[in-house]
Amino acid sequence: MEKYRHLHRWMILPLLIMQLGIFEDYWGDFSDNAWSVHVHYWTGTVWYLYLIVQPYYATHGQLARHRTNGIIGMFLAGGVCLTALSMMHRDVNTAHLAAELADRFGPFEPWFFYGVAAVEIPMMVAFGVAVIMSIVQRKQLENHAWWLITTVFIIMMPALARGIQNVYVGYYRSSWPDFDIMPPIYLSQFLIVLMVVAAARYYRKLNHPATFLAIAVNLYACLIKPLGQSAAVQAFFEAAVKG
Repeated sequence: MEKYRHLHRWMILPLLIMQLGIFEDYWGDFSDNAWSVHVHYWTGTVWYLYLIVQPYYATHGQLARHRTNGIIGMFLAGGVCLTALSMMHRDVNTAHLAAELADRFGPFEPWFFYGVAAVEIPMMVAFGVAVIMSIVQRKQLENHAWWLITTVFIIMMPALARGIQNVYVGYYRSSWPDFDIMPPIYLSQFLIVLMVVAAARYYRKLNHPATFLAIAVNLYACLIKPLGQSAAVQAFFEAAVKG
């Protein structure tokens, strides 16, 4: 595990990327956010913090503390997953608002929010799979560590994409609403996949199933538009998710 000795330092970078990306959307209207948003934001933030603290404990002679915190961390991981899924009613409600207030939402047409919801389900499933695999392979330290590392890339998209999207919308504000809202999504996914590959190459995990899973989830996120425009997808969320 010597090569992971400084991993805790590297894990600060994904935390900063996530926080910078979500900063305006979360802190910009802090008092208007629903309780579910606060719970999800803080469970996600604490999960990123765990992935800084835990490698430090594991590689600096504090294995007992690492194992105890790991049990608590599994509880936290469930919170990250379930709170994300619990907020999907917001996507459906926002799609309804976008249909009613087209001038206000501009390029953010209803399909966009249905597409986001359609991406979030496999994203959270992949996150859960990675966490479960880290438990199953907890005695195989290399695999255990890499499954957990990839979780930061699996759930990075919403924060990073929003941050890039805010900059993009600000730049094209004078063209409102006549511009395509998808380029920020494509750019965010490209950057995340690039980070996955760079990290996997550094830790020699290019052929690891966790690497493939993280890349697949982020490529899937590029399908927001066709998924969101699908009548079947829209019908599913209207039937299954109640606001």
